[in-house]
Amino acid sequence: MNYRVLSILFFIFLAGCEQNNPNRNILNQEILTKYKNSGFALVYDAVLKEEKKITKKIDNRSFLIFHKNLKKNSFVKITNPSNKKTVIAEVISNEAKFSDFYNSVITLRIAEELSLDLNEPYIDLVLISQNSTFIAKKAKTYKEEKNVAQKAPVDGIQIDNLSNSSLQKEDISKDKIFKYSIKIADFYYKDSAKNMSDRITNETNIKNPIIKTISNTKYRVLIGPFNDIKKLKDSFNKIKSLNFENIEILKDV
Repeated sequence: MNYRVLSILFFIFLAGCEQNNPNRNILNQEILTKYKNSGFALVYDAVLKEEKKITKKIDNRSFLIFHKNLKKNSFVKITNPSNKKTVIAEVISNEAKFSDFYNSVITLRIAEELSLDLNEPYIDLVLISQNSTFIAKKAKTYKEEKNVAQKAPVDGIQIDNLSNSSLQKEDISKDKIFKYSIKIADFYYKDSAKNMSDRITNETNIKNPIIKTISNTKYRVLIGPFNDIKKLKDSFNKIKSLNFENIEILKDV
């Protein structure tokens, strides 16, 4: 049995332990906090490759994903937040090209294991490989925020990375509400959040970004909420032009 097979079995075992452990919230927190992202996944279909919406093929029976920023052979935990179902998957490539709107490309098998709604394949993705790192592109930083973030225990601050289908669809209940917002970042200082809000307003045609106070030392910059996916995609693509890193899509915020 080779190392990769052993690694996959270990992480599957780890996920099982976490689901059955009443103390799972404190299990392996150190390796679960390196990289996380909430957003929509692209569920692979051969038609996407034919239509050049994705540049690489993937085995739809596997627990493999494409991710643009995580190293090849990294392992991630993918969760369906609506039912808490979880799988462990391996990053098979970070060179596949697909729309930046999606935080990953997953296989149909993963989607089925998670019981994802294929009309809204919304997932939480967390890096769990100890030897893997988030490949951040070069970007300018807010020096003041960077210094504070290194000293203050504020969860979710990621200032270092910021700059100045032919699938069968499931029936959707008519009562189901589509409501998502785009999270740009969390800031320690409200002035920094205001500067980011001003930059979005000045450099795009997106108006009225929201600054949400999470705590006395945590201010979140959001855009939205959006009640349909087209508007969400349009705004997401406009924000991506500013080269922010690790933008997240949050549900029902």
